[in-house]
This record gives sequence, C-alpha cells and structure tokens, in this order.
Amino acid sequence: MDTEGSQISLSSVDNSPHDPCKMFIGGLSWQTTQEGLNEYFCKFGEVKECMVMRDPVTKRSRGFGFVTYIDQAGVDKVLAQNRHELDSKTF
Repeated sequence: MDTEGSQISLSSVDNSPHDPCKMFIGGLSWQTTQEGLNEYFCKFGEVKECMVMRDPVTKRSRGFGFVTYIDQAGVDKVLAQNRHELDSKTF
C-alpha cells in the first residue's frame, strides 16, 4: 500500500463540553491497532482511553480513532509537536 502523500489529522475536540482532553486522530493506517495507537500517544501523557473505530460489519478499521488524556497537558504536547509518524503514516 502506498502511503506517500497521505496525512493524519490531529485535533482537540475543544468544542466538546464533555471532555476537552479528547483528540480525534484521522487518516490512520488500516494496520493501526488500538494497542499501537495507545503505545504511540502514551509518550505525550497518561492516556485515559484510546480507540480505533471499526466497521461494525466487517470489523475493518475505518481509518480514524480517538485518544483521551487524563489531563490537557497531554493534548498540548501532541499539538506542540510538528510531526508524528505511526505505522508508516506521517502527520
């Protein structure tokens, strides 16, 4: 699979009154697992919850997920870094 030119988007769900520590992670590799996502993002802070969204019928990754940190500092550290790479995708 050619991953050149692909991008992953990161965004804090700031407009959510429920959890300002939750981030949307878009454009994930089809091979990215929940464990891999957690392993990558835990280096920025303590991860409360991590999930890769899957198709309910095929169980195949839908290419996006969510990471929720214990506190806002984790989100800030992720957004402060200019470049990230996970499963051969740079974002």
